[in-house]
Amino acid sequence: MANPKNQETNKPNFFIRMGRKLKDTFSELKRVTWPTFPKVVKSTCVVLVVVAAFLVVATGINYGLQKLLEVITNIGA
Repeated sequence: MANPKNQETNKPNFFIRMGRKLKDTFSELKRVTWPTFPKVVKSTCVVLVVVAAFLVVATGINYGLQKLLEVITNIGA
């Protein structure tokens, strides 16, 4: 029967494991296909347009609910 303490000593130390992990991470980053600058600009514009559209919708809902609350509070007065 193997001693659990012996299995622990076979594991490389923390710094070796972290070094291997960093090496794997950088090798993976080399294989990534990065987008071109025009594609990044186009995607950024799409995100900004979508955010602006949601801002308009949220503001419209907020305004409508505010007016509805004003009508409700004026009925009881």
